[in-house]
Amino acid sequence: MINSIKFKYSNSILSKACDTMKTELFARGNLKGRLLPLLGIFLSISSFHAAADETAPAINQERLNRIDRIVDEGLQRDQFPGCVVLIQFKGKTVFEKAYGNLQIEPEVIPMQVDTVFDLASLTKPIATASSIHLLAQRGDIDVHETAHHYLPDFQGSGKETITIEQLLTHTSGLIPDNALSDYQSGRDEAYEKINQLSLSAQPGEKFMYSDVGFIVLGRIVEKVSGQRLDEFCQAEIFGPLKMSETGYLPAPALRERAATTQKRGDHWMRGEVHDPRAYEMDGVAGHAGLFSTAQDLSRFAAMILNDGELEDVQLFTPASIQHMTNSVDVPRGVRSLGWDKQSPYSSNKGDLLSDSAIGHGGFTGTGIWIDPDLELAVIFLSNRVHPDGSGSVNNLIGRISTVAAAALPDKVD
Repeated sequence: MINSIKFKYSNSILSKACDTMKTELFARGNLKGRLLPLLGIFLSISSFHAAADETAPAINQERLNRIDRIVDEGLQRDQFPGCVVLIQFKGKTVFEKAYGNLQIEPEVIPMQVDTVFDLASLTKPIATASSIHLLAQRGDIDVHETAHHYLPDFQGSGKETITIEQLLTHTSGLIPDNALSDYQSGRDEAYEKINQLSLSAQPGEKFMYSDVGFIVLGRIVEKVSGQRLDEFCQAEIFGPLKMSETGYLPAPALRERAATTQKRGDHWMRGEVHDPRAYEMDGVAGHAGLFSTAQDLSRFAAMILNDGELEDVQLFTPASIQHMTNSVDVPRGVRSLGWDKQSPYSSNKGDLLSDSAIGHGGFTGTGIWIDPDLELAVIFLSNRVHPDGSGSVNNLIGRISTVAAAALPDKVD
């Protein structure tokens, strides 16, 4: 049965053949234009796990294999150079595959399933919102309290009435982004510039997706915990969950496995945060800066789907998970406290996920959806901004999500 087969790069005959072909083609200089993504598909077969866990529950593998065609179309249209797709059902990985390349300039490097990605705005729910919920669970934060209560200097122009809940749901009235120049004198100066901002709307009046709001939330985590955001996340979230390849400011070994994004100055960003404001804040911010792998994110998803517990570690209580995933009505849609549910940003959700699903996308070409009702998680990681920032993946992620939901046992005809 294909469900019990694993193709391993290190020991399969197929992978050795891929290696030989790769070497020959590189030597001949044949990797040009649209051949790159197509070759990347073939080369990445060596890192494909047809089903990554022999004990995975029954699922329609034929339907899941349609993901190949969807990704192939995106590669041929130059929507991204490569990606990793992981589907989890009932706590088991039922599909995991790498496609294309993690870099095509200045040289081609094939994608692997353990590639490290700049998650961009997935930082918001996975790092920052999770930290807020953990502090709330401990009684250190009340999400109905104002941000001003925890940050006395966050005031003026009505900002002192903004609640943490409004920051989490992007209804604070803060603008999406302030000037990049506000960040170029360091973290403290950046926070002071945010304190000086006027509101674009009254708190609670409009839904405006705001990086600024999550930068404020990151600062609240730091103020309440007494630790920098990256240190708190590592000690209290990623460490306990054994997400050993997740964090800000990846170590050199992880940077070597990272997907390349774009050029900053005269060098390619690889393992260096793409977001310019997070970069100016030493790579650590509430809205961006987190790096991870598909496997690590699957551990996070499994924790959410198991009421806050993973391998005997009870990170969140079931009540906290419920609070985190509950629907919150906002103008023009539905959010949860830190996550998307059904809003103008939900084109990457697909058509078959339930109303309980939470998800998020990232500017670099990343997306994750976790559906407690279906016990399903869909993880898509790409570097769609490489090499020139022109890629597009949101609709493609939505199609993959739809296929994954359609492959569940109760969807089989």
